[in-house]
Amino acid sequence: MFSSLNIIIPVYNEGENILRTLAGIAENVLTPHRILIIYDFDEDNTLPVIARYWSGKRNLELVKNRYGRGVLNALKTGFDAVEEGVLLVVMADFSDDLSIVDGMFQKISQGCDIVCGSRYMPGGRQMGGPLLKRFLSRLAGVSLHYLTGIPTRDITNSFKMYRKSVLDAIEIRSNGGFEVGMEIVVKAFLKGYRVAEIPSVWRDREAGRSRFKLFKWLPKYVYWYLYAVMGWVWKVGRHGG
Repeated sequence: MFSSLNIIIPVYNEGENILRTLAGIAENVLTPHRILIIYDFDEDNTLPVIARYWSGKRNLELVKNRYGRGVLNALKTGFDAVEEGVLLVVMADFSDDLSIVDGMFQKISQGCDIVCGSRYMPGGRQMGGPLLKRFLSRLAGVSLHYLTGIPTRDITNSFKMYRKSVLDAIEIRSNGGFEVGMEIVVKAFLKGYRVAEIPSVWRDREAGRSRFKLFKWLPKYVYWYLYAVMGWVWKVGRHGG
């Protein structure tokens, strides 16, 4: 059904990492694709690195954040920049498991609407990262899976592939950052879209500084966790179990 993939990479001064990520995509992703680098400001140190080493690549586009700085606005800009087809969100720090991208695309082609890279299913793994963040992420993903039946054990992971039509059908209300991926999956699940997961190995960044703001964004993850539980209870009650 789909012939190509749109890979969205939000960046914020990722000059130390972006070449490894782009090389990883080129090495691992056989599915025809284009890459959209979403940046906040012209002084971002990612841009001169791309201009020097990747200038002229036909499948790479630079897209300036149109909604204001921050990863949420960068992702929304990337979503808007794709008119149809399939989208994949990839982090610029080379932490995501690019070896499974073709497998994710295959699941989409077989009828799935969203495919999640999953650190917490059999075969998945997380290497490095703050212990508290790892604990809370696993607790949220695994418990929500067993409480509601949502078909992923890694609801908080941003490494997800979406049909554009699903994104168009969901009103995004997130106002923080990476929790938007959780919002989309929760709402898609409650609407009856088909969600799947593939085991993924996540590795902590080797260079640069993470922009993840645990304590600032934690209440927003909790909100969508409760939204999922309450939505599931309402859905079950409506249909009589």
